[in-house]
Amino acid sequence: MKKGEKYTYIFIAVLVIVMATYRGYHEITDPDPGIPFYTTAAPELKREAELIYKKYECSDCHALWMVRNMMQNVPAPALDGIGSLKTEDWFYKYLSAENPQSILPTRLKDEYKMPSYAHIPEEERRLLAAYLASLKVEDWFLEETRRMEYEKLTGKKYQASVAGNEQAR
Repeated sequence: MKKGEKYTYIFIAVLVIVMATYRGYHEITDPDPGIPFYTTAAPELKREAELIYKKYECSDCHALWMVRNMMQNVPAPALDGIGSLKTEDWFYKYLSAENPQSILPTRLKDEYKMPSYAHIPEEERRLLAAYLASLKVEDWFLEETRRMEYEKLTGKKYQASVAGNEQAR
C-alpha cells in the first residue's frame, strides 16, 4: 500500500467514526418529538366537517393536515392546531359574521381575505366550528403556532406577553 493510500484510508476511517458519533449524540440529545397536530373530533364529526371543508373548497386557501391545494397561491393560515388558539364559540361567530375581518383583522389583499360564510346553513357552520376547535397542537409547539399566527396577521413582532392578550379575545 502506498503512503498516500494509507492516509486516505485513515482519513476515511476517522470521518466515519466522527459521523457515527455525531449521529448517535444527535439522536440522544435532540429526539424527534413527532407530528405536533391532532384532532379531538369524533370520527362522525371529522367525516362530516371534512365533507363541508371540501364542499366550500377551503383547501384552495388553507392547509389542513399539512396538505394544501398546490394550484392556489393564497397566503391564508394553515388550520393545523388552530383549535388550540380559539374556541368553538369564536369559530362559530367568525364563520357567521357578514364581515369576518371585523372579528379578525387582516393585512391581506381583498382577493385573499376570508369570505363570509354567514349564508351557509347554521348546522354546517356549527359543524365546521366544532371541527376547527378540535384541531389541536401539542403544548411544545403551541407557542410557535401563536407567534406565527400573530406575526402573519398583524405584521408585528410577537412577544410572549401578547399570547395572554390574544387568547383572551
